[in-house]
Amino acid sequence: MESDSTAQLKVGRTDDKDKSNNGLGCCGLVLVIISFFLMLITFPFSIWLCIKIVKEYERAIIFRLGRILAGGAKGPGLFFVLPCTDSFVKVDMRTISFDIPPQEILTKDSVTVSVDGVVYYRVQNAILAVANITNADSATRLLAQTTLRNVLGTKNLSQILSDREEIAHSMQTTLDVATDEWGIKVERVEIKDVKLPVQLQRAMAAEAEASREARAKVIAAEGEMNASRALKEAAIVISESPAALQLRYLQTLTTIAAEKNSTIVFPLPMDLVQNIMGARK
Repeated sequence: MESDSTAQLKVGRTDDKDKSNNGLGCCGLVLVIISFFLMLITFPFSIWLCIKIVKEYERAIIFRLGRILAGGAKGPGLFFVLPCTDSFVKVDMRTISFDIPPQEILTKDSVTVSVDGVVYYRVQNAILAVANITNADSATRLLAQTTLRNVLGTKNLSQILSDREEIAHSMQTTLDVATDEWGIKVERVEIKDVKLPVQLQRAMAAEAEASREARAKVIAAEGEMNASRALKEAAIVISESPAALQLRYLQTLTTIAAEKNSTIVFPLPMDLVQNIMGARK
């Protein structure tokens, strides 16, 4: 709302200046009268030179003897110009998008990255876009490139990779303020891609792999610890009932037999083996 009110104030100031400086002088007034008289003499042939048409998404800025005609931009539809004394410039009011070329940027932590983006803008005030700057489109493109370099130069690599929305919003605000005097409204800025050097990519990949291996080892160690606790509890339960151990043997034999193995290893209790060996002696 503040930017809209500021734009309205600037438009009002521009209109006041145009009204105060719109005096063509005696010579200019005579030229306008002669031009109008010639149009009447050559009517209706001159009507094809006097009536112009602009489309719904366009506006026309009329210059009469080099001065912007009072009344602001004309259109859409028909408008009238005088031959010889009037000229006009068409301004496209639609939203325009352009790509920001990849920029080599040195981040705050001394890392070189290549960043590109896209900007969406439109002409908000046709008179300012024509009278205050030579080429609003080219100026907006150059300003977007410098703004991208300036904003990202104050960020760390981790911030660039994680805070893209915040960076895009900061760029949009900066561009909108800078282009307000040109009658340009920056609607949206997006960061498209962040390219890292190959060596840095390898280093980050190695770091990530080492971190994953460390987590895997910790998880495996925790699993072994939990398994040992469970085995300890199972041994305590089995030791309370000797028949449970025999049932466990039978369950193990059933599992081995289900796998269609030709060799079955049957464990014997050590007490039974000692009794057999003792009997032989």
